[in-house]
Amino acid sequence: MNNYEINQSRRGFVGWTLGTLGLFGILKFLPGNKQKPKPSATVKMLGQDGKLVEVDASLLHRKKTKISDEEVLTWVKK
Repeated sequence: MNNYEINQSRRGFVGWTLGTLGLFGILKFLPGNKQKPKPSATVKMLGQDGKLVEVDASLLHRKKTKISDEEVLTWVKK
């Protein structure tokens, strides 16, 4: 290979690389099927200090069983 062919192959490589990176940069700004974040549902609950707080519903771990009256009485601190 002579010097001219080496320079042409380098130019081609650099050209394709810059073109590909530019294409990815352009595709980032095009509107696509991006999923919009859903508004999270909040649940209003009463805290231990008696204040009303809003808690994200996805953070709650719900049991299917009801708690007993004794558990409620020991949970509430006077």
